[in-house]
Amino acid sequence: MGTVSQLHEHVRPLAHRIQSEEEALQIARLLAARFAQQASDRDINRVLPYEEAEALSQSGLLGITTPSEYDGLDISNSILAEIVAILAEADPSIAEIARNHFYILEALRTGGSEEQRDLFFARALAGDRFGNALSEPGTATTGQDNTRLTQDGLGHRVNGRKSYAAGVLFADWIAISALDARDEQTISLTPRSTEGIQIIDDWDGFGQRTSGSGTTILHNVYVNADAVLAHHAGFERPTTIGPVDQIIHAGIDLGIARAAFAETVEFVKTSARPWMNSGVERAADDPLTIAKIGQIAIRIEAAAALLERAGRKIDIAQINPTEDHVIDATLAVAAATTLTTEIAIEASNTLFELAGTASTRIGLNLDRHWRNARTHTLQDPTRWKYHLVGNYYLNGVTPPKNWSP
Repeated sequence: MGTVSQLHEHVRPLAHRIQSEEEALQIARLLAARFAQQASDRDINRVLPYEEAEALSQSGLLGITTPSEYDGLDISNSILAEIVAILAEADPSIAEIARNHFYILEALRTGGSEEQRDLFFARALAGDRFGNALSEPGTATTGQDNTRLTQDGLGHRVNGRKSYAAGVLFADWIAISALDARDEQTISLTPRSTEGIQIIDDWDGFGQRTSGSGTTILHNVYVNADAVLAHHAGFERPTTIGPVDQIIHAGIDLGIARAAFAETVEFVKTSARPWMNSGVERAADDPLTIAKIGQIAIRIEAAAALLERAGRKIDIAQINPTEDHVIDATLAVAAATTLTTEIAIEASNTLFELAGTASTRIGLNLDRHWRNARTHTLQDPTRWKYHLVGNYYLNGVTPPKNWSP
């Protein structure tokens, strides 16, 4: 903790090129089975998943949202959310690396120049990872920027300090948000090796412990003019930047819920004891336990269905980004994220309620599911989702276009 992280320069073989959504799902399941094997050990000992991040790059999954006109698969958002959920069920810290990567690619798709899309989509298809340096400590509200992009000859300079930069320790490219001379938000896509970028491995949250959410310090970092995206433009017109970010958030929460549920079922079947007044010999025969397991299973299935529906609406809005289509997608994603947030926390709580005192042993590390759920869901508070939806239906207030609607 608190050390400067170094990513050694290396030549990465070109990533596998995925040809279909079915292949993408199959690869995600294979990777997830591999990632799950040491996920608990990585969490409890805080071992950062560098090898797993490389495997994710080589798999081709990081290029699946690249549009077809740039030789990509242009995967549907329903499948994207399911792939993220599959990875998150194995290890939500690794899924968090992918979340920020896909957010940046969506910002590029909606707001990048033709030259920027050509370059950076090609890098994503090759297996490069995009990390973020977006959030800042010490601002009056979340989402504010004090970092400035200042002119320097043909390019720019950036100075600032970023926090909560999930995945930045594993990034090849860093998306740096800053305000330009007109106080408009920009994103600069900068190589990780650029002089003046210092990344500190100081994330000490009790959940998502290996997501690589280091502090990023920017010491007079030079940015090429052609690497700057006018990010503010993506929130001045109807776009799917917000809904895409939200559905990936929801996919991570769904994966955490599934992982906690699987652990609950296994522990109740094999290790839990029935309550003394239940009248049964096996915990799995306790009627109250059976009913609670059924309740969690149904809510997880409902969350997955809402996620799939929201993904289809985002697809429509990406193809035809009218105000009505984007609002429809935003409302659908708000419903999905509300349910996935609640079921992630409920499922991880229920694990201990049904499994009993023995399930709290430190060596089992089952609390990582609750810690991951509680930490990840704080990024996207459900109270504002309820407000967003209610305010639209009751008062006709259009949902905000920023990245956390």
